[in-house]
Amino acid sequence: MSASIDFDKYEVVIGLEVHAQLQTESKLFCGDSAAFGGAPNTHISPITLGHPGTLPKLNRKAVEYAIRLGLACECHIEKENYFARKNYFYPDLPKGYQVSQHTAPICVGGRVIIPTTGGERAVQLNRIHMEEDAGKSMHDQDPAFTMVDYNRAGVPLLEIVTEPDLHSSDEVYAFLTVLRRLVRWVDVCDGNMEEGSMRCDANISIRLKGETKLGTKVEVKNLNSIRNVKRAVEGEIKRQITLVETGGTITQETRSFDAGNGTSFSLRSKEEANDYRYFPEPDLAPFSFTDEFLESIRASLPALPEALVQKYVQQYGLSDYDAKVICDDKATADYYEQVVTLIPKHKAVANWLLGPVKSTLNEKGIEMTAFPLPPKALAALIQLVEDGKVNFSIASSRIFPELLQAPDTAPLDIATRLNLLQDNNADNISPIIDEILSKYPDKVAEFRKGKKGLMALFVGEVMKASKGKADPKLTNQLLAEKLK
Repeated sequence: MSASIDFDKYEVVIGLEVHAQLQTESKLFCGDSAAFGGAPNTHISPITLGHPGTLPKLNRKAVEYAIRLGLACECHIEKENYFARKNYFYPDLPKGYQVSQHTAPICVGGRVIIPTTGGERAVQLNRIHMEEDAGKSMHDQDPAFTMVDYNRAGVPLLEIVTEPDLHSSDEVYAFLTVLRRLVRWVDVCDGNMEEGSMRCDANISIRLKGETKLGTKVEVKNLNSIRNVKRAVEGEIKRQITLVETGGTITQETRSFDAGNGTSFSLRSKEEANDYRYFPEPDLAPFSFTDEFLESIRASLPALPEALVQKYVQQYGLSDYDAKVICDDKATADYYEQVVTLIPKHKAVANWLLGPVKSTLNEKGIEMTAFPLPPKALAALIQLVEDGKVNFSIASSRIFPELLQAPDTAPLDIATRLNLLQDNNADNISPIIDEILSKYPDKVAEFRKGKKGLMALFVGEVMKASKGKADPKLTNQLLAEKLK
């Protein structure tokens, strides 16, 4: 049936709600640990459990983190704020309500720039607000009962809500990739979707191309990786279009995605905001902050990826591709910045980071934060190449592995011990060249007739005969003279 359906006549409209768990040590309204893991119900207290007579107290660091992300996304920051109660009952919600800023967000508007096939574009945000997390119901611990772990209850979250401004699964994938990099970049969330510290719900609707009225939206939940969000969006788009094309009607509902078989199933009809009976939280006073407070947070923000890419391309002369790969991860960009302050050979440093360093990270399965070589050690190795004491091939294949095992050793000492220092004595290299040229008289004749590409062959043979120690620059110069 789906083979005869014209999927292209529909426009897809998607809005995302992303929950990012803040990297605070304690919870949003009490001193209980906000750390991931721990035995069930060990990170709790009477305040987390909402016992009568307990009073919450706002975590200042969580507010600062919300503002950091809001400024990074170019949001308007509301200086007058309060929290509200979102009333609903569920076993993992100990108080019977959730404390949220849903009705009065701290960050309004804003945008996130994403790459698309048609170039970069801004995805508009509706808001970013703070709220506390719920606990966790576990249905597989006991055959007869659902168990509840309240460790996560009260952990501070930011909810990042987009406008219905995404139109494909590829755009959703790009948005979440950029957002995850951003929350890590400004150090407010580790972005680990597998551990639940970043979670995404997708609101998806369809309409005929050319229409302006939004269609009935369906929310898809239980999305624990960027790849699975993409799969869920693709599946829901296909389901909705097929349903409409076969005479069915889309109903507003919440669905869950089964990553195992790639399908979704209905959970419940979707609640409206008035079902939650929002009202201001009576146990928390409204809070506000000054322009000076906002400016202090703005001043503490690192240079953002887009600004660094522009700097690396315009000032450092890197390619757009190299600059973007370096800025794909803040730890890599920070490391790059440290190395180029020690040796301002911007392209050479980029080549090392995107070559031997990246290969090492991939082989060991580690992040840049765990890379064992301090920036000064890599800078010293690059300087060795720049000074002509070793070539890049020898430095990367012989000295670099040794340096990884002994990061405090001077690269020059390793090169000396392994007898790898480059020979730039013409009296030593010239006889080797003569021997190579006498070995390939036919190739010499071809070169002299205009086949200049053979120079690479001669250089390669000289390097092989000298065991990589001949200075390539001097070798090329001497060969050119002898081949005239």
